[in-house]
Amino acid sequence: MLLLCILMTTGTAFADDVVKIGAVLSVTGPASFIGEPEKNSIEMVRDAINASGGVLGKKIEVIIYDDESNVNKAVLSVDKLIKKDRVAVVLGPSISGNTLAVMNKFPAAKIPMVSCAAAEKIIKPVNPWVFKVAPSDRFAVQKILSDAKAKGYKKLAIITVSDGFGQAGREELKDLIPSSGFELVADEVYGPKDTDMTAQLTKIKEINPDAIICWGTNPGPAVIARNRVQLGMTTPLYMSHGVASKKFIELAGEAAEGLLLPAGHLLVASQLPDSDPQKAVLLDYTKRYTKMFKKPVSTFGGHGSDSLNLAVKAMENGGSTDSQAIRDNLEKIQNFAGIGGVFSFTPEDHVGLDENAFIMVVIENGEWKIAQK
Repeated sequence: MLLLCILMTTGTAFADDVVKIGAVLSVTGPASFIGEPEKNSIEMVRDAINASGGVLGKKIEVIIYDDESNVNKAVLSVDKLIKKDRVAVVLGPSISGNTLAVMNKFPAAKIPMVSCAAAEKIIKPVNPWVFKVAPSDRFAVQKILSDAKAKGYKKLAIITVSDGFGQAGREELKDLIPSSGFELVADEVYGPKDTDMTAQLTKIKEINPDAIICWGTNPGPAVIARNRVQLGMTTPLYMSHGVASKKFIELAGEAAEGLLLPAGHLLVASQLPDSDPQKAVLLDYTKRYTKMFKKPVSTFGGHGSDSLNLAVKAMENGGSTDSQAIRDNLEKIQNFAGIGGVFSFTPEDHVGLDENAFIMVVIENGEWKIAQK
């Protein structure tokens, strides 16, 4: 386990002068393309808040542990943040499997967690101490199926990865595809470390569906995109929001051309109308992130930014950095324009977003474009 960052303030502040916030992120390992921009964004937001005087007169100290994309290390990291570091709130984990493994620790600790992962199971049923900022997988499926319906597709095939993210997405796909009037004609699964999905795609090719939906995070979906081209398949291929980063386009190369996926508005911020409530926030985040890290933004970095900004907003609204007050006031946040969407939480809704958090994008000439309806 790698301790990435401990004291983010001047190093001389007294305990009463700081509010300790924990984070468990997949900064290294297979999910590093998710966790690294989350870490960068949290540090960027922390610096901006501290530079403007902190929150309620206190500087923010962020303790970040890298779970290395490993569920056991995520569990150990959360235990350390709760029992040793005694943080007021925990941000993350980055991925669904790790979040699902640790989320039941928070009610007993009476510390709120703001996950950066997408699985619907994280917030359904509602755990009073668990929130998330990544739009639910169900919203992404609904966005894909709306596009498929508009194109007149009837028969759909799915290919999903066998990890936590893939299993959660597969459940939503198997529920929503038939209930939305489509026929699910193929249900293939691959392992997160598989390097060739030709066998699964060959089976799908023989069935001849109208479109294929791939649900996974890098690198598997990029392999599937390349295998599809290698097999000479022209069947339309949808990807999930799990590949909404430039890394996917780099990995898939020319095989990414023409692929469609639901993504956060961040990827196409400059193409949004000025009336979009997120546009100014997204452009400002993009400007600051690219200047500081010399890298393109990704949806995942936005989750890191939102997790810290929402926790701080709850502190400001409640006038307290106490864990119970943070939890209570997270539930009351309304119309907060963040990177992942416009958040409105309630006691029954701990993601605070809906299908509108996504927009369908297409990859053209190695860039994201808003897909035409």
